[in-house]
Amino acid sequence: MLNKKSVDDINVKGKRVLVRCDFNVPLKDGKITDENRLVAALPTIKKLVNDGGRVILCSHLGKPKGEPKPELSLAPVAVRLSELLGQEVKFAADPEVVGPNAKAAVEAMKDGDIVLLENTRYRAEETKNGEAFSKDLASLCDVFVNDAFGTAHRAHCSNVGVTQFVDTAAVGYLMEKEIAFLGNAVENPVRPFVAILGGAKVADKLNVISNLLEKCDTLIIGGGMAYTFLKAQGKEIGKSLVDDSKIDYCREMMEKAEKLGKRLLLPVDTTIAADFPNPIDAPIEVKVVSVDDIPSDMEGMDIGNKTAELFAEAVKSAKTVVWNGPMGVFENPTLAAGTIAVAKALAETEATTIIGGGDSAAAVNQLGFGDKMSHISTGGGASLEFLEGKELPGVAAANDK
Repeated sequence: MLNKKSVDDINVKGKRVLVRCDFNVPLKDGKITDENRLVAALPTIKKLVNDGGRVILCSHLGKPKGEPKPELSLAPVAVRLSELLGQEVKFAADPEVVGPNAKAAVEAMKDGDIVLLENTRYRAEETKNGEAFSKDLASLCDVFVNDAFGTAHRAHCSNVGVTQFVDTAAVGYLMEKEIAFLGNAVENPVRPFVAILGGAKVADKLNVISNLLEKCDTLIIGGGMAYTFLKAQGKEIGKSLVDDSKIDYCREMMEKAEKLGKRLLLPVDTTIAADFPNPIDAPIEVKVVSVDDIPSDMEGMDIGNKTAELFAEAVKSAKTVVWNGPMGVFENPTLAAGTIAVAKALAETEATTIIGGGDSAAAVNQLGFGDKMSHISTGGGASLEFLEGKELPGVAAANDK
């Protein structure tokens, strides 16, 4: 298990603490439309404030590509955070992030005060991990805390570079929880361990499939990526999504599963339609057929009922389940049945259930199963790289205990 210094291991009284959060929230007309990420950051912020730290928050928002874009300012985040925390979060509106406003605000801080810096990606060096910006950020603080798992797979100034210029670098509660759940699931799972992969493309999950086959007892494959596997078995898949360049890879993975004595479950039936729904949630006429009977002019868009039962059955006896990627076009009510069935199976199991960010996280939350899962990862790309067995730069940069 990764043993990183956490906010419980450090003394911050009277110290300036720079906290990298993930405030990359959706905005519409300057209003935050989903504040899950703000709420998730509160425990770490409150802990540091209660311990008498002088808390300086930073985050990126969207992709301003190194220039100040008013519509991507973190100003609305400061307003909403002040309401959620019940105390003022002073916003330092510097286009260069660490500028006169930030320096003055930090200078004037008392123990327990909070300042929020402007969007770190207003600086072009942020995404290149440039030394000048890393030093600027470090100049504001005595201690650094990283609580942004969503960007842990990127080596940027505000999560990796800054750690080279501070004495103490720890992880926050959110980060600690991600490392505990995802890290343990992959490195030290309670068995039987079932992994479920979905989503559109095999290419996105090449290393994940290979790594999880070595770690899990059963690997379930649904979603758009399943059709490349079915084609690799010699089946007709009609107009379904396929990655022809990955057919040999899929064959290799099926052979690997057999060699390792692992169960690899693929759909046995599929929900088909003539064309992709447009708009995505439009009414659509579908029927369910066996994977051996997909007509050449039809497209598979969700797993069928028998597959849903097969997958749910595999989850029942599991002790650890990791799920990444929906089973079909879940944004359409008619094509959400497979994803709902899997979410329901996870909600009803006694197993530790871990949802690996991205679309699966959106799906379980939208479908109302979020509170039934042991852990929903806040990072799409980061959780995928974790499941691949990669070391994440943002995690590695924190001090060991």
